[in-house]
Formats: sequence, structure tokens, C-alpha cells
Amino acid sequence: MIHPNTKLQYISKALGYGVVATKFIPAGTITWVLDELDQEFTPSQVDEMDDIYKNILDIYSYRNNKGNYVLCWDNGRFVNHSFNSNCFTTPYEFEIAVRDIQPGEQLTDDYGYLNVSSPFRGIPEGTKRKVVYPDDLVKYAKVWDKKLAPAFMKILSREQPLKRLFTEEKWGKIESIMAGEQPLDSLLTCHYQETEV
Repeated sequence: MIHPNTKLQYISKALGYGVVATKFIPAGTITWVLDELDQEFTPSQVDEMDDIYKNILDIYSYRNNKGNYVLCWDNGRFVNHSFNSNCFTTPYEFEIAVRDIQPGEQLTDDYGYLNVSSPFRGIPEGTKRKVVYPDDLVKYAKVWDKKLAPAFMKILSREQPLKRLFTEEKWGKIESIMAGEQPLDSLLTCHYQETEV
């Protein structure tokens, strides 16, 4: 489920629609969490689907570390890619703002950590990276871990409208990490390695 202080908005001809903040969202705020309405499909289920459904999954889903396709039921599926994204996934099936997001600003993800199946060229942003590759998570996990950690440590100090979607166990893990009782897992744990058939 996407953060409630967001809306779907037309961005441009190149990007189509995107998710935009309707209010200030500070760094450390949980912006999306996997919930009971999100759908998960195994590769064998996808193989049996009609091409029209495969195309929808190709555009709107991401692959988790098991290789399953996850399709968000709400506007979360419209979050666009950025090489300098303001949201980041975590190893715990939720995303957070890694920097402050202003009203009217798009919420963005780096698709490099979403286990894309094939490379694609992003919209030019003046960044060194120009293409998202299937192995980006392996290449950049250490860099992204360093970017994620400071924002993650702010979770308990932020208002969290999506907290009610967490189990006690999952929220307890966040508290345990922040108390220094266990480490923050690397984003590398989100990686799925597609095998050749």
C-alpha cells in the first residue's frame, strides 16, 4: 500500500503517470508496504498466462528475491524510476523515503533493485548511470546500503500512517535494528538471480 499523502498524476509523455506527494513526507517515512491485497505470481503461473497479462506484469510488477512477480493493487505500481530516487526498498518488504519529499514531488524508485529481467535505458537525469541492468543490485548493494541506513534509523521518529499494516514481529525487527540488537540486512538479500533455462 502506498503512503496516503500521495496521488496519481500525469507527469509527461515520456513517463506517463506517476505518484506525487500531496503533503511533505520526511526522510525515514515508510512510503510503501507489501500488503494483503498485493498479488504474487510464480514464474510458472506467469508462463501459463495469456500475453496480455504477461505484458501488464512486465510493465507494473517487480520481482522479489524468490523470483516471483509482485503486482501492487494500488498506485504503488505507478512509482517511476529515477537514478537518484527519493525512495528506497528495504530487505523487509517495505520502502522508505531516503530524503525529504516535498509536496508536488514525485515518489521515485531506482528500478535497479527491483530485479528487472532485461536492461532498459532511463530518462536522462545527468547521472553517471544511464541504463538499468539486471545485476545492478549486485553491483550497487554496498552503495545503496549506505544510502538507506541513515533514513532507516529515522523510522521510529517519524509519523508512520502505514504502521498498522505491519505484524508485531516485523515492527519488532525494526525496533531491534534501531536498538543495535541486530544489523540492518543488506539490500543484496533482495536480489534474485535468474537462471538460464
